[in-house]
Amino acid sequence: MQQDSVWLGPLRKPVQMAMIGFSGLTIALFIFLVFNQFISSDAIGMHDMIRPQGKPIVTVTLFSLALALLFTALFLSDDKGTIEVDRTGPFDILSLVCARLAMMSIAYIVIVMFYEVVSRYVFNQPTMWANELSLWIASFLFLLAGLYAMQQRSHIRIYVIYDMMPRWMQKAADCVSVFLIWVFTFCLVWGGYNDAMRRMLRMETFGTAWDPPIPGTVKPAILFIIVLVAIQALSNLIADWNKAPEHHNPADEIDEHEIEALRRTLEEDKK
Repeated sequence: MQQDSVWLGPLRKPVQMAMIGFSGLTIALFIFLVFNQFISSDAIGMHDMIRPQGKPIVTVTLFSLALALLFTALFLSDDKGTIEVDRTGPFDILSLVCARLAMMSIAYIVIVMFYEVVSRYVFNQPTMWANELSLWIASFLFLLAGLYAMQQRSHIRIYVIYDMMPRWMQKAADCVSVFLIWVFTFCLVWGGYNDAMRRMLRMETFGTAWDPPIPGTVKPAILFIIVLVAIQALSNLIADWNKAPEHHNPADEIDEHEIEALRRTLEEDKK
């Protein structure tokens, strides 16, 4: 069955083809690099993957991987999850694309840790890079997950007093909340910009055997993504301005779709 497009429209098919093409190319290049480990004395390892100077195949592999992730995130963001809220503004598209990157990063962390476990306990050859790579990916996962939580309005909110307010007072509370988010964002960027730029320009490394540039990439990403979170909060405020008053209760937290899936699973187990 053809999936309805959420926002890509006629571009959905070309994006899907680009996703398949670059993903296939990336997988083929990685298979070649792994196979080359056994037949070449000058094989390219993980130490070289973050130092592509003078190694064209590494540059092509990283470029292909980046495009594969981009087009996959674009394609997956064109579907609406069962429990996801509807898109309410153009900025939501960027947040949903980032959310798909965060979701994919979970799978990459699992793959990296699985590789490390097999390498360490089956072949007695632990890696020097698995722990740093999983930390590197996880840092971006947590940052992008925060942006997604803001877009989905699933961040922690206390409704005990909020639900008792009239609508005009709720709007005032929402304005104060967004204002404080922007104050925090301004202070964080003001205080951390120079340090982040220094780390990024010299691409500061982690100081381990693999020595990835985690500080040089994560510190600027913190400032950049917190700005995106602030913009998303403002977008939510504008989109929800004329929304009818809402009242919340514990039943709102019940996921009916998940309960139905569990019910079907239990019924199948009884057969």
